[in-house]
Amino acid sequence: MKYSAIPTAQTIVQHCQAKEICNIVISPGSRNAPLTIAFAENPFFKCFSIVDERSAAFFALGMAQQLNEPVVVLCTSGSALLNYYPAIAEAYYSNIPLIVISADRPVYKLGIGDGQTIDQRNVFKNHIGYSANLKQDVSHASSTVLQYRPDWFEDGKMEDIQHEIQTFNDQQLNLAFDISLKSNSPVHINAPFEEPLYNTFLEPTVSPQLNIDANEIVDVPNLEPHREIWNASSKKMVLVGVNSPNELESEILDFLANDPSVLVLTETTSNIHHPHFFNSIDSLIAPIEMQLDSDELFKKLRPDVLITFGGLIVSKKVKAFLRKHKPDHHWHIGGQTANNTFFCLKEHLKISVNRFFDEMYAQPIKTESDYFLSWNKVKQGYMLKREAYLKKIPFSDFSAFGQLLRSVPDNYMLQLANSSTIRYTQLFDLNPSLKVFCNRGTSGIDGSTSTAVGASWAYGSPTLLVTGDLSFFYDSNALWNNYIKNNFRIIVINNGGGGIFRILPGKDDSSVFETYFETRHSLSAEHLCNMFGFDYRTAKSSIELEEELKVFYKETVRPMLLEITTPTLINDKILIDYFRFIS
Repeated sequence: MKYSAIPTAQTIVQHCQAKEICNIVISPGSRNAPLTIAFAENPFFKCFSIVDERSAAFFALGMAQQLNEPVVVLCTSGSALLNYYPAIAEAYYSNIPLIVISADRPVYKLGIGDGQTIDQRNVFKNHIGYSANLKQDVSHASSTVLQYRPDWFEDGKMEDIQHEIQTFNDQQLNLAFDISLKSNSPVHINAPFEEPLYNTFLEPTVSPQLNIDANEIVDVPNLEPHREIWNASSKKMVLVGVNSPNELESEILDFLANDPSVLVLTETTSNIHHPHFFNSIDSLIAPIEMQLDSDELFKKLRPDVLITFGGLIVSKKVKAFLRKHKPDHHWHIGGQTANNTFFCLKEHLKISVNRFFDEMYAQPIKTESDYFLSWNKVKQGYMLKREAYLKKIPFSDFSAFGQLLRSVPDNYMLQLANSSTIRYTQLFDLNPSLKVFCNRGTSGIDGSTSTAVGASWAYGSPTLLVTGDLSFFYDSNALWNNYIKNNFRIIVINNGGGGIFRILPGKDDSSVFETYFETRHSLSAEHLCNMFGFDYRTAKSSIELEEELKVFYKETVRPMLLEITTPTLINDKILIDYFRFIS
């Protein structure tokens, strides 16, 4: 086994191994060679090579999302590091632990016109859990260091100075790893290396100071006052955001589902299912907005107590509703952070969701309420009308989503792109066995495919990515790697542009709208599939789609992409008319 001759490189690798962080996504470069060699030569680590740093970071994010553990991304110096930023921002707001390691030029090479050199220190400062700016070794390439920075050697012997550097770097690394592990946040480790970069030893020459902290003891708050409020309330709403599968115990689900005073509103990304839960929030709220007595109906829907847990909420309609019709009490349960999304958050209870509801139902008091019953009648009504509407509309985005979502086999992982994709999916019932994920931290379209590829590699069962055309073409480099499984499937809804802009306010039929908002195009995914080794299928009607879906999920020797071409101009009207129809 080979070890880098640079002490800091050895130190970083040993810290990763001590923390049992074994997955390393590497983008090629020269400045990061000391770390690339050290990771790749050590059988403890599983290394992945992805050229495009932006795609590599989202690939790592997808892995970390599924493994629930940190994944390292490693790059060379210069603008390579900046390409990580979109995925880092997503990880920051989604509480996903990425370990970002960047090789850097020596500090004395900054600002003098050297190539591939930028100031990399604290470059992610607004969207990072911690930035560890390591010090450059003086025991490596000491004659070069002495030439450029003789002042570094003025305070003592080289051995003593190197010992201080080693101590500082160990402290920074321990702190960065501990923050990432405890808070599920991305951290940045910046390591300056002087040449030579490729020299190695057969044995390690440093013994880092490694801190392996025990699990934190979490104080359990006194929940008696909360239980009293809970039991006294006849209108309680539980709103679930992004949530990992199987987090809520079945007994808790049953308690909530059978409580007449509780409405449970879930989203596609909540990964929580029960026949009594409301999983199409916009189908509940949009018809109310269209009623003449909407204020009275919203007052009837307004909860006394709002409980939220999980990550960010997709539905803009439920945000608008709860911001205007605020509950008396809003408590967010679990997680490291609590967003004051509705401007009425009273308390963040840092305990598990299961523990919280165990306490709420520890001394159950039957509350007289028709809260669930009255709104469940509304739900049953719009479910019936949705099926009737699907039978009467022409082939479109709406009908295509209805068809394809019903087709997904049991136990698939369903990765969803942002923009129209997640919003259409929110309107339909999903197979409860599916595990659903979407990059809702920043809600960008830029890394959905790369995330899905990384997640698929880490996930045991087959994976389906459903994406729009712009999101897919934007992230086409996601297909440029050797880690795509044969059971990976992509469905692209191609409506010839950014169709969501036809739904949003400000739409018109001018050339400015088509060029700068909708970005109309006539591209097809077929040539990309040929280049990257995907089987390609296409459907342009309901009948064609039905036939393609019959064979789409069958076992193949290559991954497969199905491109569904829908009309450009009718999708906005069909979606808006849906809400009118169910109201």
